[in-house]
Amino acid sequence: MSCHEISKKIDPDAKYKILLMGNPNVGKSVVFSKYTGIEAITANYPGTTVSYSVGNIFHDNTKAALIDVPGTYSLEVTSEAEEIAREMLDSGADSIIAVLDATNLERNLNLALEILEYNIPTVFLLNMVDVAERKGITVDVKELRNLLGAPVIPGIAVLGRGLNRLIENTYRSIDQKPQYPKLTQAEKWEKAKEIAKSVQKKEDISENRTKNFWEKLDDLTVSPWPGLPIAIGIMVSAMGLIVGGGKAIRSVLLLPLFNGYYVPFMEGLVSRFVEPGLLYNILVGELGFLIKGIEWPIALVLPYVFFFYIVLSFLEDSGFMPRLGILVDGLMQKIGLQGGSIIPIFLGYGCAVPAILGTRAATSEKERKIISTIVPLAVPCVSQLGALIVLLGDYSFTLVLAVLVISFLVMIIAGKILDKVIPGKVNPIIIEVPNLLQPNLQALLRKVRMRLKHFILEAELPMILAIGFAALMFETGALIRFGEIISPLVVNWLGLPQEASIVLILGIVRRELAVLPLMDMGLGIQQLMVGASVAMFYMPCVAVFGVLAKEFSFRFALKIAFLTTSVALLIGGIVNQVFNLFALLGVA
Repeated sequence: MSCHEISKKIDPDAKYKILLMGNPNVGKSVVFSKYTGIEAITANYPGTTVSYSVGNIFHDNTKAALIDVPGTYSLEVTSEAEEIAREMLDSGADSIIAVLDATNLERNLNLALEILEYNIPTVFLLNMVDVAERKGITVDVKELRNLLGAPVIPGIAVLGRGLNRLIENTYRSIDQKPQYPKLTQAEKWEKAKEIAKSVQKKEDISENRTKNFWEKLDDLTVSPWPGLPIAIGIMVSAMGLIVGGGKAIRSVLLLPLFNGYYVPFMEGLVSRFVEPGLLYNILVGELGFLIKGIEWPIALVLPYVFFFYIVLSFLEDSGFMPRLGILVDGLMQKIGLQGGSIIPIFLGYGCAVPAILGTRAATSEKERKIISTIVPLAVPCVSQLGALIVLLGDYSFTLVLAVLVISFLVMIIAGKILDKVIPGKVNPIIIEVPNLLQPNLQALLRKVRMRLKHFILEAELPMILAIGFAALMFETGALIRFGEIISPLVVNWLGLPQEASIVLILGIVRRELAVLPLMDMGLGIQQLMVGASVAMFYMPCVAVFGVLAKEFSFRFALKIAFLTTSVALLIGGIVNQVFNLFALLGVA
């Protein structure tokens, strides 16, 4: 990224450029979304805003460009996020909005003092004052304003409180020419400590009131006991919600609507304009892309995607994810990672693309490469996971768990091998544990709606095109010829029917397309497990391959594609041979 690229995204009619800065988890992206109306992803864990966002704000009919700068703890360049923040400051701005967390003031003040040294007009938002009050923390805003030499506005970003005053003060500050003294890093830390001690008062509130549910849970989830059992319970409950809720919506609402209304309507509509034949079959035939292109991503997969995004957004906004990172740090170290790595890995269950981008916040290049290898290899994205649930869940949920256990074992083995093969080191866990909060319902629903919109736009079109291509291959006989070529692999090694070779083509476009065609082939449990195992570890889809090439290199992306494909075919064959061995031994 360069400042030239950023300037191209700024509206040419914008009179001012305003930077939005602060530590991770202080509410910057919430402020950005409130001001600009852009539904930016906001999450209560580090690494969310690794890239930047640009939007327009208005005050007194004057337009300004607001740039959401990546969250950093310091401006000393030790990570990509800090490098981006420094570059944006060096390029200049008309004003800065710096967000402070009222519950962690001393840590926030170090960055505040570093920002002030750039002598750019700065206005501070003291955010989360409501959470601070519940913790018995009060901040003397007037004294803080005097000690910083800049306006400080108390507020609650998620509720929009204080934001009007904040923007008024920001515009008013633009013409000012502040001059702040230069301090050494040690002097800045000492001054931050002195300011926090002067303006912040903490009272023991344990005797004055009973802690609420979230505060009690906050205390319980930061230690192995009872943190780990609670984490396991949360994850099991989340999986139950995803599977049960998705299956209910699919069975009760979407499939009846699709089969009862959409399919007859579309078949009748196409029949009015297209005679039976090749084109008709490509449109609404056995693999017709106007039928399967809607049924697979919308009627079958979308319900599970919907509930997964609810769970993911809830865990993000509550602040649970960093706690999970601390709890699993010991396990993660065994595969060459640190506990904070669980965050991009968990993101991979939504989509591998943001997971790989999230590795920019990793502690080292080695850590980035390990995560960016095991996520495409062994972490199913949400649509792929939904497809696996559709494929196996109707037979037995145990089969779904079995495939997930296999993926988990592969993840551990791959991590251990990569830790030995990739040079370098992974630094110990350094992760901020934010307050455990009750998510704001409006913000959570907005995030789920935006993610669903992205899924429909990004998954539907490639899937329709891929299904159309598959229908063309099927109707012209090209699929049969392709199947004959790779028959020794598909039929002999994997034990799948020859037509299953289609999944090796479609899976390149979208990973769930390596799963869904298997539903209509009348496969037995053995073949379903083999097909699911291949689809679980199959090569990254086009989008993931592209982001791997961009973030690392084209050669690295090719290596990942070769690795995942090889592992997929190897494990699929092993599963098939194990079933054959059991059958030979007479094991049920």
